[in-house]
Amino acid sequence: MTPKAPPKARKKEPELFINREQSWLEFNHRVFEEAADPTVPLLDRLKFAIIVSTNLDEFFMVRVARLERAIEEGDTSPDAAGLRPRQQLEAISARAHLMADALGRTLCDEVLPGLREHGIRLASLDELEEAPRAALSRHFQAEVSPALTPLAIDVSRPFPRLSNLSLNLALLLAPGEGETEPRLAMVQVPSGLRRLVRPAGVEGSTYVLLEEIVRAELASLFPGQMVLESAAFRVARDAELELDDEGGRPYLEALEEELKKRRTGQVIRLEVEAGIGQALLQKLTSSLEVEEPSVYRVRGPLDMRGLWPLVELPALEHLREAIPKPLASVSEEDQKGIFARLVEGDILLHQPYESFDPVIGFVSAAASDPDVLAIKQTLYRTSGESPIVRALARAADAGKQVTVLVELMARFDEQSNIRWARRLEEAGAHVIYGIRGYKTHAKICLVVRRGRHGIERYVHLGTGNYNERTARLYTDFGLMTADPVVGEDASAFFNALTGYSDPPRLRKLTMAPTGLRERVLKLIERERRRAQDGQAAEIRAKMNALVDEDMIRALYDASRAGVRIRLNVRGICCLRPGLKGVSDTIEVVSIVDRFLEHARIFYFRNGGDEEVYLGSADWMPRNLDRRIELLFPVSPACRRKVMDALDAMFLDNVKARRLQPDGTYRRKRPGKGEEPFRAQVRLYEDARRTLQKARAATGVVLEPIATVPKG
Repeated sequence: MTPKAPPKARKKEPELFINREQSWLEFNHRVFEEAADPTVPLLDRLKFAIIVSTNLDEFFMVRVARLERAIEEGDTSPDAAGLRPRQQLEAISARAHLMADALGRTLCDEVLPGLREHGIRLASLDELEEAPRAALSRHFQAEVSPALTPLAIDVSRPFPRLSNLSLNLALLLAPGEGETEPRLAMVQVPSGLRRLVRPAGVEGSTYVLLEEIVRAELASLFPGQMVLESAAFRVARDAELELDDEGGRPYLEALEEELKKRRTGQVIRLEVEAGIGQALLQKLTSSLEVEEPSVYRVRGPLDMRGLWPLVELPALEHLREAIPKPLASVSEEDQKGIFARLVEGDILLHQPYESFDPVIGFVSAAASDPDVLAIKQTLYRTSGESPIVRALARAADAGKQVTVLVELMARFDEQSNIRWARRLEEAGAHVIYGIRGYKTHAKICLVVRRGRHGIERYVHLGTGNYNERTARLYTDFGLMTADPVVGEDASAFFNALTGYSDPPRLRKLTMAPTGLRERVLKLIERERRRAQDGQAAEIRAKMNALVDEDMIRALYDASRAGVRIRLNVRGICCLRPGLKGVSDTIEVVSIVDRFLEHARIFYFRNGGDEEVYLGSADWMPRNLDRRIELLFPVSPACRRKVMDALDAMFLDNVKARRLQPDGTYRRKRPGKGEEPFRAQVRLYEDARRTLQKARAATGVVLEPIATVPKG
């Protein structure tokens, strides 16, 4: 496949666009609002607080690092919103510091005290009786101390290259003989040990942080030295991978080398305890070559990922919102005879309201069926013990032709994907390590089977990853079909990826980067022309991000012509709705709730001959021009289910926020006389009622839904 030329440059109109990084910070603020909301159960508030913190980690390691590099390289070109890299970095720093401060206040003043009232506490050693303290000291000597390496920093022993996101203690030691200045030392807190340590002999859910235990035992690590001060700190480094993505085994080996470099890249952010002294901080910033704007003084524990076990504590259901069990909308009998069932009609699954098991069953049945000749699949992110990968390996072991395109560049899942790729190769599968110049983000599985009347093709297409764990946390659609045209398109798609063929001519599927951008722009333009001709015209879409300038301008043109446009954009949105004469007819809402909104849905009125599509791509330059993506139509039989989900996004008045022209978001609330409407709760209830009706004739009665929260 030959890379396409980028779209032609257009006149810059910065007043029409929101800066991408500011929009992302607005998204993370919406997540923070859930952590700060007193009506959200405490353990869910803690969960959202951890997500805010980990989101910031990735944002700094990737987006801020990219801006830092641009400044170093002398790049002064403005973005679509007219901001140069240094201006963007200054705005990010101001906003991120405010966010970090607010997160610390919420955690330390509300969430942790609230959990303490329910018997869950992060205790200091001073709070414990002598016996539990002694037990922790023995635990340190037996389990922790052997894993620690005290490091003195001086002329002969330079500051170490600390691993990315590692947790450390910095120390000021009293001056040595003949010296006048305090000395710097440090010790890294081992990541392989439990961060939350439960003291023996203490009732309830009481935990002490591992770094506090290490801090209390510093005298044993630096015998004969006087510790003047100690403070926890943590560095985030540039984690953007830079390599020539040629594909093939040399590419895999190059990626492994790049992953090693990620651990010690340039420091982008330094987090320190809020109470750190100026002298110790000065030594740290000097050693790490970090300037003041990149220093974040943190209230509460650093690296909040270590608090995740608290979120998952058992027997504390009253402190978290009940997550309903996914519905088994496809019977076990149909899963076993999945190919015969698909001949009867398409199956559309909506996770997490419906179970992901039929997708696993689809691949597993293909692996076991003696009539299946070949399985071809893309894998972007999978779980640690993926049943789908196991099924593919089993199929290869059985002698079936198994071809798997493993996307090694799935950010922060690279190591896991390398491991699975090698396992599949060992089983005899043909593994493709990426496509030169592109990242493969499409979600597709093709099964080729010998039938009574010749070769049959069965296809699964999705908006989300083949990961049974995230399928319980992310909202996504998956379509299984025996449509022969879709099957032929799927074969052509894989042939284009694995061979030397030109970009395929597809009849029902649309592929990026060879046609998806053009296809969507034509669909938008068709609605614009219909509105211009006086017809009712409408576009509704759901995606994770809207960044692409050409897409935004096309939507502006359609709005000027009178097309009604409603967009549900979970995260980044660079379009400004409600601008007079530009985007009067555009509404943008974002929903942050217990499930991560992840599905991509696209609706075009088309003069009443409606068209509905699902896909893997957001409207971002990377998805449209630098990734392999798929857009696929929804058959009329499945269309209502998709539209009900899309409509619910705009009816939500509990968890939805509406984007304002200035780039801020305003939370929607029920109007006078309106009932609260929470989309995710309603969609589960609707799915359940549909399943109940379908099973009523068989006498199967589902459990009551009283445990489902009502918003």
